[in-house]
Amino acid sequence: MGKLSASAVKAATRPGLRIGDGDGLFLVVQPGGGKNWVCRVQKNGNRRDFGLGSASKVSLATARERAREIRAWVELGLDPIFERRKAQGIPTFRQAAARVIAAHSKTWRNEKHEKQWLQTLDAYVFPYIGHVQVHEINGWSSSNWPSGRAMM
Repeated sequence: MGKLSASAVKAATRPGLRIGDGDGLFLVVQPGGGKNWVCRVQKNGNRRDFGLGSASKVSLATARERAREIRAWVELGLDPIFERRKAQGIPTFRQAAARVIAAHSKTWRNEKHEKQWLQTLDAYVFPYIGHVQVHEINGWSSSNWPSGRAMM
């Protein structure tokens, strides 16, 4: 049984605070005031932390259940993050590039930068490797380039 209660989760506001619920589940209060759930697992001397989501979106009961699932996966010798990504499928280069651009576009000073990146990739990259899954891209192939020369 966990040590935390829903009211204790609400009351935790001091930045840097890390409150343990038991069995490796922690509530971490970030410097900005946000609260996140973290599950810490140790196996064969290796310690790993798994993020379970924001406390504003993930309830205490859900965090406990997710932590229980993660511990079970680790006990079986599986990597929960790898298994989740495998279940989602491996993205193509086009899909991965779209995710990266979406993640970084908020930090760019001008909205046109996103369009410029997309236009450049559409013109020079996507026609050649846009359909290739990212795990298959492992080196430069001059046959991918229209001139036949490798450009670095």
